[in-house]
Amino acid sequence: MFTRLLTSAVALGLIAGMAVAEYKLTVLHTNDLHSRIESINKYDSTCDAEDEAEGKCFGGVARLKTIVDARRGELADQNVLLLDAGDPFQGSLFYTTYKGAAEAEFMEAIGYDAMAVGNHEFDDGPEGLAAFIDAVSFPVISGNLDLSSSAELKDKVENHIVLELGGQKIGIVSALATDTVETSSPGEDVVFQDEIESLTADVEALQADGVNIIIALTHVGLSKDIRIAQSVPGLDLVIGGHSHTLLSNTDEDAAGAYPLMVGDVPVVQAYAYSKYLGEIELTFDDDGNLVSAEGEPILLDASVEPDAGIAARVAEMGAPIEETKRRVVGSSEALIDGARENCRHMECQMGNLVADAMLDRVRDQGVQIAIQNGGGLRTSIDEGEITQGEVLLVLPFQNTLSTFWADGATIKAALENGMAQFDDEAKDGRFPQVSGLRYEFDPEAPTDQRITLVEVNQDGAWQPLDMAKVYGVVTNNYVRNGGDGYKMFAGDDKNAYDFGPDLADVTAEYLARNLPYQPYLDGRIKQK
Repeated sequence: MFTRLLTSAVALGLIAGMAVAEYKLTVLHTNDLHSRIESINKYDSTCDAEDEAEGKCFGGVARLKTIVDARRGELADQNVLLLDAGDPFQGSLFYTTYKGAAEAEFMEAIGYDAMAVGNHEFDDGPEGLAAFIDAVSFPVISGNLDLSSSAELKDKVENHIVLELGGQKIGIVSALATDTVETSSPGEDVVFQDEIESLTADVEALQADGVNIIIALTHVGLSKDIRIAQSVPGLDLVIGGHSHTLLSNTDEDAAGAYPLMVGDVPVVQAYAYSKYLGEIELTFDDDGNLVSAEGEPILLDASVEPDAGIAARVAEMGAPIEETKRRVVGSSEALIDGARENCRHMECQMGNLVADAMLDRVRDQGVQIAIQNGGGLRTSIDEGEITQGEVLLVLPFQNTLSTFWADGATIKAALENGMAQFDDEAKDGRFPQVSGLRYEFDPEAPTDQRITLVEVNQDGAWQPLDMAKVYGVVTNNYVRNGGDGYKMFAGDDKNAYDFGPDLADVTAEYLARNLPYQPYLDGRIKQK
């Protein structure tokens, strides 16, 4: 957890006699919506009508519209911006069905002033992001992308912008995680530049134009945001996304204070899935120097009444997919834990379910090992009946099963890759959940030396992984083609087939064959 630091006036070094503050700016912000158009339950899955009626739901774009309108109304005589730090795409059947059009419509209706590009905005290639940009009136920015060779995105994504509010110019700079080439599908024509170098250059350009209030709107994860605040002179605020981090002064489970002060620079993030609306008030003196930063994310629980017009439109757009979502495919005797903090760092119940389902589907083809990236598991499933919609929330990416052949040395290298970014919340999605294989790891060991034991199940008995032996492996097509750093699996020399059935369908069918499903852990992944 990040150390909680003092905030507001004290942290910023206010002393008696300082110049009277002349300008206040309130920034409302969201990040990592991940297509949670409808409200969510406590597991971040779509909330059903029963839980909604009982007041157990959070977020959703209709609540977001209500709270944004309310705060704008209450702050009508003040300066207010609404910003998003990226990743409205991917994560529900609304994205699967409408490919960004729903997100564009609702963000436009809520009234965003600007948005950063997130990595998942490239999940359907540059074309998907271009269509979204064409559908919204607010600027979509990312300063460390060279798009000069991109036919789809050239001149559509700005490096930085300047917004005028209350007689002041507000500069907004942005950067996207450079490992997006591994976590999504930007293609060869989207060239990434170093985040800190790019942001530094953009800040200098704004300052040269006389802009002295500058906000970084980033999609790089909290760890990199802290380094940005430390390394980029001239920033007054960093609003982040990508790591789904809750910063709060009131929630005991938060990763740090809101704002998290890094020197004199406040850093904020507001979890994900529309569950919170971040709100921070900045005060500047006559010379444009930041003298205080105070705020707290607003929890969008049942006390926030969903906007009726937006709710009606959500229901209208959701009608064609309700039949698919409601189809019962299985049941579980208990919660199937798919929490991000577990599936990216240890054996988790959802990882076992999905990896077991993958291996079960292709075992008769001679496949012995299944590997699923933890970042591909997006939520938990609660006890009781399981619908296809719930499975699709866990596995929303439309990945297909990929089978291939690899020697033990390649498999060992893949597991090492899975551990290489264990402590980096922006890259820990590569953590390998497995079946037919068990391993131990030491996160304190040097990179590429963290896997201390690997065994493969051979006809019911565990045998050491043979570096020279060739094994049958199943994963998803994203990992097989090098996603999340698994470049050792890519290439045309693996006798690979990347066009198997959809992973969500495979998992649903496995649940149907194992009624009722009993979530479990069996020690297949151990930390030394």
